[in-house]
Amino acid sequence: MSRYVIERDLPGAGDLDDRALHDLSARSNEVLAGLDDISWVESYVTDDKLFCVYDAADPALIEEHASRGGFPCDRISEVRSTISPETGH
Repeated sequence: MSRYVIERDLPGAGDLDDRALHDLSARSNEVLAGLDDISWVESYVTDDKLFCVYDAADPALIEEHASRGGFPCDRISEVRSTISPETGH
């Protein structure tokens, strides 16, 4: 499986309360339960976007997850490598 970062345009995302974030996460989990070879790692919520990290066998699975869940899926980028402050030591 490869790792992907998914950009989801969601105006007002930063204003979502705990209940709305719970419900969004629960819906995602429900859809993921019906799919193989895909898993959600974590997501970052900004003012108007979600940046989601997924492991998947194919980007088409990410698109299928978005379609089934009714989630925006504006860009899928495969992670080629990672760096951190330790990389520069």
